[in-house]
Amino acid sequence: MSADHEIENLLHEERHFAPSAEFAKQAIAKPSLYEEAKTDRLGFWAKQARKLHWHKPFTQTLDWSNPPFAKWFADGQLNISYNCLDRHVEAGNGDRTAIFFEGEPGDSKEITYAELTRQVKKTANALIDLGIKPGDRVAIYLPMIPEAVIAMQAVARIGAVHSVIFGGFSAESLSSRIEDAEAKLVITADGGFRKGKASALKPAVDEALSAGKCASVKNVLVVRRTNQDVDWVEGRDVEWSQAVGEASDEHEAKPFDAEHPLFILYTSGTTGKPKGILHTSGGYLTQAAYTHKNVFDLHADSDVYWCTADIGWITGHSYVAYGPLANGASQVIYEGTPETPDWGRWWSIVQKYGVSILYTAPTAIRSFMKLGSQIPNEYNLETIRVLGSVGEPINPEAWMWYRKHIGGSHAPIMDTWWQTETGAIMVSPLPGITTLKPGSAQHPLPGIEAEVLDDEGNVLGRGHAGLLVLTEPWPSMLRGIWKDPERFKETYWSKFEGQYFAGDGAKWDEEGDLWLLGRVDDVMNVSGHRLSTAEIESALVSHHYVAEAAVVGAKDETTGQAVVAFVILRQNQLDAAGSDADVSKILRDHVSKEIGPIARPRTIIVVKELPKTRSGKIMRRLLRDVAEDRPIGDVTTLADTSVMDLISGKLSAGASD
Repeated sequence: MSADHEIENLLHEERHFAPSAEFAKQAIAKPSLYEEAKTDRLGFWAKQARKLHWHKPFTQTLDWSNPPFAKWFADGQLNISYNCLDRHVEAGNGDRTAIFFEGEPGDSKEITYAELTRQVKKTANALIDLGIKPGDRVAIYLPMIPEAVIAMQAVARIGAVHSVIFGGFSAESLSSRIEDAEAKLVITADGGFRKGKASALKPAVDEALSAGKCASVKNVLVVRRTNQDVDWVEGRDVEWSQAVGEASDEHEAKPFDAEHPLFILYTSGTTGKPKGILHTSGGYLTQAAYTHKNVFDLHADSDVYWCTADIGWITGHSYVAYGPLANGASQVIYEGTPETPDWGRWWSIVQKYGVSILYTAPTAIRSFMKLGSQIPNEYNLETIRVLGSVGEPINPEAWMWYRKHIGGSHAPIMDTWWQTETGAIMVSPLPGITTLKPGSAQHPLPGIEAEVLDDEGNVLGRGHAGLLVLTEPWPSMLRGIWKDPERFKETYWSKFEGQYFAGDGAKWDEEGDLWLLGRVDDVMNVSGHRLSTAEIESALVSHHYVAEAAVVGAKDETTGQAVVAFVILRQNQLDAAGSDADVSKILRDHVSKEIGPIARPRTIIVVKELPKTRSGKIMRRLLRDVAEDRPIGDVTTLADTSVMDLISGKLSAGASD
């Protein structure tokens, strides 16, 4: 099915939802934002930046003299942590709740801005005592607990650079990221609570640092969350409670250049080697704060905001650790999973804290849909007034279910498109302004310029699917790939000169609304997490059973895409491997260990050959046809056209999953 054909089904969407007059009247974002940004785009961004506190005001908004290497507000200086914490306390809002923490076992904690500021200052001093200096890299491998946000803020406060690694990643993935960043310190926990039990974290760190690997690491700072027994390396491992508890709570937030590095966040790439996406300070915080306030219509003195993302992903950076705190918001942080102890957990949290803004992924929404409306109907969700969606396109029916059963048929849904690389939301409706259309991300935000192009770079009009590009630099844009400027240029800027190619397909519909069509390369989007086919294939082939592997993403009702792997076994392992079902289990577990559970294939199909061209290139397009149970496309370029018949027959006979 072509992208054009696929989007045509969506273009018949005729449901429209205009904002109520009452909502429009109180909305923070006004229609004048679009005109203001169109008239003077750089002036618009300078105005947004000046809503932050600058220790040294900037005089130059954008330096684009050496594209694609942008500099925003480069001659200005600020401190990220001061903007997120100190200034709210100094403004008299120290007693406002910054974090409502809900632990999975049922423990809870309410942290004010004054207390959060004090804890971040103490942690900053503890990091300094451990020898961390501006520019040093700190790896953070923590569950969703307050210490995760405190650690990120403390690292930023002293001008160090954090690399947060999702707690579900394996020791091998952890090790490669620590080594690439040359981290000096790892901040972790004994474990966290997940799906009703304590899940260990520190053993993965110990394994990652074993056998002389990650020689740059001098210390491991350990939070005691679950009180599990863990191995302890004297002279290296340090108790968080001791180091932070004994540290002074006096710390002056010193200014750093706007282009000072803030964080590295690793994301999958098509080469199989994770890319260290580098973000800097002033431009990133400007756009994170601007989008958070306007997209979600944040009224900091009355709203309770909840973004369900983990801090290991970019959404948890921009819309948990930084944007909300920069805006002085009160937010919920939940440690566990939505089904623990039952599928009503999220809605009990909304009810308990009076959540008014909820930002989550279509994967979660589809999971709730499968269970029916009776579960959310048991809870009082009347406080919800704005909903958000992130991670992948949300299909119209899930959008409608979300609005009706979670939003009470009145809450506007902000369907947001952006990436790890963009740093902040790029395309989204604005509540109070946009007439909403289920399934469409609708419009680039004020200050963002985007187009849909064909392969030759020609601008496509309404009704034509093509490639989504960003035509002008934006403040929160990535500044590069860590230690690899050539890969940065090749990956994002080589296809269309001077324009950022997002890697996604898109289409303007006849009413001028934007629809996202998903990735056009071999990076899959599973539950909102980007996974590289090359990285998973590499993990499969590392097992002694496997001679060759090809991985594709297949549509999945719950996760958006699921991993489907086709493997050829080594001849000398055929007897040892056992049945296809045995092979499937062993290899799925192997991928989970090598990369993490999120990469675990849904289906593994053992085949004798893969569809290849005469030059040896694997035709993944045909494998996607098989995985999604579509008619097989053109096979004339294959070296052996009978291969697809054998693979199709194997799947029909019963795949190993």
